[in-house]
Amino acid sequence: MFRKAFGLAGAAGLVLTLGPSLQPATAAPATNSAVAAACALGLGSFDSADGVNSRVVSATAPPTVSPALNTPNLYTTPYAVSNPTAFTAVPAGSGRTTRSGKVVWGAGYLMESTYTIGSDGKIVGTPVFKRIGNGWGGRFLIQSQYKASATSKPTRTMLYSQDMYGKFGRWTDVGKGLRNTGYVTGMSTMKSFALIATTPTYDMFLANNRAGGLYTVKIPTSVPLKPIITPVRTSSWQIFEQLVAAPCGKTGSILLGIDKDTKTAYLYAVGHANGTSTVIKSLGKAPGAFTDWEHFRFTPSYDPLTGG
Repeated sequence: MFRKAFGLAGAAGLVLTLGPSLQPATAAPATNSAVAAACALGLGSFDSADGVNSRVVSATAPPTVSPALNTPNLYTTPYAVSNPTAFTAVPAGSGRTTRSGKVVWGAGYLMESTYTIGSDGKIVGTPVFKRIGNGWGGRFLIQSQYKASATSKPTRTMLYSQDMYGKFGRWTDVGKGLRNTGYVTGMSTMKSFALIATTPTYDMFLANNRAGGLYTVKIPTSVPLKPIITPVRTSSWQIFEQLVAAPCGKTGSILLGIDKDTKTAYLYAVGHANGTSTVIKSLGKAPGAFTDWEHFRFTPSYDPLTGG
């Protein structure tokens, strides 16, 4: 969306009314906050003043959210900045952190964005923006990178994007640039995708659509691109414009659903993806207002995703 244009227990199948909207069905309230508290999601967002906010959403029941750490005046460019991938956040000594990820400038300039902040959130030094290519305007951008261990180098890096008409594409980093390795149509009703698994042979997303369904989208790394779409839930998930996921436990995830109409968010603990048998537990409404216009995840340099 363009800023200027624009150990888990079983689920009991409840629908909780939240004012005029619904919390997604088949997500039972969690009762064991001690188990859930070990998991957290580093949430980033773009504010209306060319800056970035970062918060930690912890999987307690109800969820807890840290105060926002603001990095002001980061993207003071003549272009609207949109479609961030996840950003790695790596300690740089003396309380500093270096962040790196991809964003889209204007109508489609793909940029690698790297900058360092101090403990107060302010920029240290000069941010580096490296132009990768053109033609990247669309609904979102997701980067998948597989590493076998914390000390190994990535064995593959892929980018996924969906254009304004719903055409879904994949690009593979071949060392000297990005090569398109397939397009598919038929997913135009999907609203948001959250990466939950990376393996040597496939990536997997949780995605919701306008009709209220929640699905896994499994994409083998083979060519041509052939997504495997499996229903997880069939109703009530349409309220979320954006989904953000992080690993939780050995094979699960936590999933933050953001409703931009009401500026609210709800957190879920999701077991290992297994179609309609997937366990989903509601941890409740996250406190505070989610008023920023685009959200993404901060990750460690080694980020094993094993949710599907």
